[in-house]
Amino acid sequence: MKRLLALLCSLALVFCLLPSTAFAEGGNGNIDGGGGSMGQGTSSNFWNPGNDGVRITVVDADSGNAISSPIDFTNRSQNNVVHFGKVNKLQYLAGTALTPQSGAGYDYTRPIQSMPTIVSSKGQSNIEAIKRYFCSEYACQMVAQAAGVDYERMIAGDYKLLIEPIAYFTHNGQYYCMTATEAALYDQKSGGALRKTMTSLTHKNLPLSMFLEFSDLGLPAWTGSTTSKQSNADIISSLGVGIVWFDERPPEGEIEAPDVEYRVDTDVITSVTLRTDTDLTPDNPASVTFHILGTTYRVNDIVIPAGDSQVVWVKWHTPSTPQSVTITVSVSGAYTAQDTFVAEIVDLNEHIPPDPTATDTNPNYTVPSLPNEPQKLTANWGVWSCYWVPVWVWCDHDDWGHWVDEGYWEYEYTGYSASISGVMSLMPDDIVPTASGKSMKSGYGVKQDVTATLSTDSPTSHITHPQTAFSVFPEFQYETYLRLLQRVSSGRSAKFTFQPNEFSTYNRAVHFSPLWFPDSTDYTVFTQVWDTWTPDGMLSINLNDYVSIDGSLYDDWYTNRE
Repeated sequence: MKRLLALLCSLALVFCLLPSTAFAEGGNGNIDGGGGSMGQGTSSNFWNPGNDGVRITVVDADSGNAISSPIDFTNRSQNNVVHFGKVNKLQYLAGTALTPQSGAGYDYTRPIQSMPTIVSSKGQSNIEAIKRYFCSEYACQMVAQAAGVDYERMIAGDYKLLIEPIAYFTHNGQYYCMTATEAALYDQKSGGALRKTMTSLTHKNLPLSMFLEFSDLGLPAWTGSTTSKQSNADIISSLGVGIVWFDERPPEGEIEAPDVEYRVDTDVITSVTLRTDTDLTPDNPASVTFHILGTTYRVNDIVIPAGDSQVVWVKWHTPSTPQSVTITVSVSGAYTAQDTFVAEIVDLNEHIPPDPTATDTNPNYTVPSLPNEPQKLTANWGVWSCYWVPVWVWCDHDDWGHWVDEGYWEYEYTGYSASISGVMSLMPDDIVPTASGKSMKSGYGVKQDVTATLSTDSPTSHITHPQTAFSVFPEFQYETYLRLLQRVSSGRSAKFTFQPNEFSTYNRAVHFSPLWFPDSTDYTVFTQVWDTWTPDGMLSINLNDYVSIDGSLYDDWYTNRE
């Protein structure tokens, strides 16, 4: 059996952005008036969850010598990256110097099957998902093909995979790619620059995301703290590395995918379809038991006519931390096509956009098309019931007799439906001084109001109300960054707005449009509303609205911060 010797720790502290002082060029100072702070530290030193990857080197199983050049894998597009070439940990330990590749392009591979989270912002990486991925047939074939090595020799045990976590982050205004080892070497050379500004990432979450359980290839097992910041020396010698080795062929087939995905801390509905070949009546009903996270949920007295089916469900609340949950279903009196499935509980991480600055430019920008995301606007399901129809027959026994009820069970199907609708309003913030209706100058803040309404004829035990909404923005091609909206009222008609903006002096609930956004152009925000659950699945709706951009806040000579 193949084994992954890397163990990812669970970190208790959330990665935070440490502000530093920066100064605008050209004597402009911090231009304000709703456009966002200019020159804040968070615009120069930050990391966004999901900007991670791995560097994999195929090495000789005995000597540790590289059989291939290191290859970087990441789920996201990475452009304009400052990097140090493709050097692995063993090569650095052997004396290779850290050398910036000035002006050199950065080569990487994006897997068709996305990798799980490698570097967690909350210390909650799913070690089992990572092991399944990198020990799967798919990942091994992907690495062998990219590295140009013999797959059969690799899985026969001739080679091992040296795996190092990577983080892509902005430091002092430049976008870097670094392994944990490179970050520690860079910190040594720069006199502690990373430890001063990016310490939670470069000296804790990144190096502790992967380390060895057992010594191998001359690298020691890590026995130190798994929750605190680490020294450069310990990172270079021991941390930020995992090893995959083989003593038999990886299991065939695709990587196991979850059957359903839920968000953390959310009311959800899990359902199965029950079928029967015989009449299920109150005299011989079926029952279904759901086993979820140590709790048993039992649904009794299910009646269904022969040859038919019915959806059976349970409503429950997901845990507050990301994890994979195996749900098992026990059925009595009928059958279901699937009695075990995997629910992936995920944290919809808010990827807050960086603070826009006075010097931001994007001369080659073109307005992107709106995303074409799937949505489910309606759901239909139903429940069987039955009642006894008496048919009284006289039974004659010559000199005596009696009545016999030779009746039958009559079935009724009660159908239910649900639908979701929504409206979204995007407007200039109330304190934008020169806004007129839906027209405003770029650089100011926009506010958003979303109302998502669930319409249904079902009991409340059948549904959940709208719970989650988030927005993406045109200046980022509707990718990378998103803002989770705050739910300001709950119920069947839920209302959402932006959360207070950390870059707003007056804590306004806005998103700042970029100063460089083109004139005479609609600035359109795209919002999705999720987590309205029914026995027929999750309802979701896509919404969008715009403001028209005409000029920029420079035209107002306005210097008060919003």
